[in-house]
Amino acid sequence: MGFFETFVALRYLRGVKKTKGFISLSTLISTAGVAVGVMALIVVIGVMTGFDQDLKKKILSVNAHVIVLKKGASLTDYRQLAARVKTVPGVADDFPFIYTQVMFSAPGNISGGVIRGLDLETIRRGGPRGLEVTKGRFMDLAAAAPGEPSRIAIGNELARNLNLLPGDYLNIISPLGTLTPMGRMPRMKPFRVSAIFHSGMYEFDNTLVYTSIPDLQKFLGLGDRVTGLEVEVNDIYAANRIAEAIQQKLGPAFTTKDWMQMNRSLFSALKLEKITMFIILTLIILVAAFGIASTLFMMVMKKTKDIAILKSMGATRQSIMQIFILKGLVIGLIGTSIGVGLGLLLCGLLKHYEFIKLPRDVYYISTLPVQVQGLDLVLIIGAAMAISFVATLYPSWQAARLDPVEAIRYE
Repeated sequence: MGFFETFVALRYLRGVKKTKGFISLSTLISTAGVAVGVMALIVVIGVMTGFDQDLKKKILSVNAHVIVLKKGASLTDYRQLAARVKTVPGVADDFPFIYTQVMFSAPGNISGGVIRGLDLETIRRGGPRGLEVTKGRFMDLAAAAPGEPSRIAIGNELARNLNLLPGDYLNIISPLGTLTPMGRMPRMKPFRVSAIFHSGMYEFDNTLVYTSIPDLQKFLGLGDRVTGLEVEVNDIYAANRIAEAIQQKLGPAFTTKDWMQMNRSLFSALKLEKITMFIILTLIILVAAFGIASTLFMMVMKKTKDIAILKSMGATRQSIMQIFILKGLVIGLIGTSIGVGLGLLLCGLLKHYEFIKLPRDVYYISTLPVQVQGLDLVLIIGAAMAISFVATLYPSWQAARLDPVEAIRYE
């Protein structure tokens, strides 16, 4: 577009702002519609992205990037196996773990859950990364003296439900007990609470208990066996590729699972919901685009004489079309800019003040997370401008094909 088309388009736009009547109101409504649509898209997509990222962070604070299991059996030679896994490119570290379902018994209450055994190195460094210890000390799990009850760390929701504090005792019952002539008898043993942690996910905080691997091996009668290996990788989004490499190195007797595979259904649902919300909320911008088109149609009708004069002075059809396309794009650009500003402002307020609370037992998290990614912002702006551009094509084409003789015949 040249200087002439830009100058006339901006003069028309400025004239619309000064016009008293329906055209000026229609322009304001169209601009506001685009702004509201863009703002809604930024906020909703930001919340969906924040929820996805926060959920990944909380899941990885408890679960490993990759786990290595032996098909149909527990691991006995896990130390040699861990050394082999560390040689795989992309592996940062690995640790043995024990995982089994149990029941928790406290005075007047009983509940089910999971107990995980951690190696002493992980316990001494303060437990799994991402866990927040609210009471007690996690490293005390490795400090039990001989003859004392084994020590455990429990989630804050489980502590609240069973009314437990550091120093209290919790009876843990394992259904995988000793086989006797009367059948399989469950094992029960008292453990002492040394720490209370908070992961941010209700499911983990209400059902998960940690203890040391040696103490859990004694309780379950496993000897020197463990459930498997937890593997940390340098790039969490390459976990599936690294898991395949570990599988090939160890052979068919072992199986590997990465964190994306173990939570595939959850993250697939989140991704589908994000795409669906993007499509639905884009319809708001589409409705505003009809407003832009109607405003241009009315402008063409109002400026018929001006268009005829411009054509008689030598303006081409292409120039007339470019004038009205530019005018519609400026309306879309103003609305998009306002929407981006309002959307980022609202996202900032939601992130800073966290004034929207969520039920943790339904949404896994307690506050509404917000994270605006640059790519999402570019896609939203691009979609808004593309829709605004398409809305200008037909009115601009109608203005370009106007016959100047017919336009000024009755003037």
